[in-house]
Amino acid sequence: MFPKNTWYVAATPGEIDEKPLGRTICNERIVFYRGEENKVAAVEDFCPHRGAPLSLGYVCEGKLVCGYHGLEMGCDGKTVHMPGQRVRGFPAIKAYPVVERYGFIWVWPGDASKADEAKIPVLEWYDNPEWAYGGGLYHIACDYRLMIDNLMDLTHETYVHSTSIGQKEIDETPCKTTVNGDEVVTARYMSGILPPPFWKAALRSNNLPDDVTVDRWQICRFTPPSNVIIEVGVALEGNGGYDAPNDKKVYSKVIDFITPETETSIHYFWGMARKFNPKDKALTATIREGQGKIFGEDLEMLEKQQRNLLDYPDRALLMLNIDAGGVQSRKIIDRLVAEEKAQA
Repeated sequence: MFPKNTWYVAATPGEIDEKPLGRTICNERIVFYRGEENKVAAVEDFCPHRGAPLSLGYVCEGKLVCGYHGLEMGCDGKTVHMPGQRVRGFPAIKAYPVVERYGFIWVWPGDASKADEAKIPVLEWYDNPEWAYGGGLYHIACDYRLMIDNLMDLTHETYVHSTSIGQKEIDETPCKTTVNGDEVVTARYMSGILPPPFWKAALRSNNLPDDVTVDRWQICRFTPPSNVIIEVGVALEGNGGYDAPNDKKVYSKVIDFITPETETSIHYFWGMARKFNPKDKALTATIREGQGKIFGEDLEMLEKQQRNLLDYPDRALLMLNIDAGGVQSRKIIDRLVAEEKAQA
């Protein structure tokens, strides 16, 4: 139900700085750690001796040491040493292609021979002085496709996020969905409206008035396997909207990397990259805190939605025009999964 011959965000670098990290990705139990020369490595979280999780061990001189009997594992999945034992003939466990880039650890859970680093999405805001970024991680008990549905249809903001980013004009303004190869784009542009609380605060932080009408945009972009980047912002009305100069608007990208853990759980790496007042670290912290609360509201809704779907598996769900982004995204996922199965 999820593509495997692709790159997923598995962790942030800080999660593996001191000890190994065990994490399930697409139903595969993987341990991440820093091997020789501090380079990130990923192998199956299974000691070939007695099946203990290697993530309960530690790293010594670039080798992953099992915390049960001291077996030492190389980054290639081959056993290299065990005190007082001959273990060089042990069968290798699975090693995974893994890359540290753009402030994330990326893993390829499928066929290692097909891993291509060029397919990791380019994050132009990373380490760019014109941008600031803050984000976090949530574990959510839901099908990863439900989160994609949620992000590709922002109509829910009016109701789930009524005190922060929601407003009635979202309901009243139609959105347009287009498909460009493996990319799905759902866009909504609102003109001559008052900004909701979150955007009022953003305007003030960029020394702009918050009590005037603005033009607002939401441009949701899905790319496989499960990445959604949403361009959001407001500009003072009459200055070109999305294309307004930087001193007349506040502009950000909502970053959503959705990594399946199992069929009904995900690791959700969320954040916001903003292109205004990037040097203000206090503002970055404030936005991160506020965004964390917003996504926390989504978490409760999605988990309870998943429970309903599990309890009533035969209930048919209704589709409306606002669901087009999620529907088209699922079609791409289904095609990729089918192609992998056919190749296998």
